[in-house]
Amino acid sequence: EYDDLADLLGEMAPADQERMLGVMDVDDADVVRRLLSYEEGTAGGLMTPEVIILGPDATVAEALAQIRDPDWVVSIATQVFVTQAPYTAPTGKLVGVVHVQRLLREPPPMELGRLVSNDPTVAPDSSDREVAEMLASYDLLAVAVTDETGRLLGAVTVDDVIDRMLGEGWRANHRRRRNSSADTAVSP
Repeated sequence: EYDDLADLLGEMAPADQERMLGVMDVDDADVVRRLLSYEEGTAGGLMTPEVIILGPDATVAEALAQIRDPDWVVSIATQVFVTQAPYTAPTGKLVGVVHVQRLLREPPPMELGRLVSNDPTVAPDSSDREVAEMLASYDLLAVAVTDETGRLLGAVTVDDVIDRMLGEGWRANHRRRRNSSADTAVSP
């Protein structure tokens, strides 16, 4: 994922970053460069540009087809971001969000523009804490990151916020504790 790749490259020296970006596909490298331009500890530094984006004229059936794609992580596949063209981040103006529960209750030919909710958004320079508070306050799995003109830049998912809050190496420590618990639970 782009956000994970940007995190990895962010730990490298600038010369190594450029060498890695130089061997990447030009479009992919542009996305990663954009993500690297945001400060660590901000929504921009946490966000992924890979979200489900459709136009207001797209239908519920089209949205559900996108959500069914098994390559989407759960926190992304719970909503569709509805924007004006273009439909890749940075997009046209964000119209709103349609959550999967709403999609499941509506007829397949219904246009998304009629179903959007005005979920809150965050700016790319919002702090990690502000993003966490927004996710918690509104029970969201992802929050849109928009620029000053309302264009969708990407989204921050709750799993990325939790990873940041738990700190580096928490997964390895968790696995060690889990494996240690499993070893002591085994009886001869």
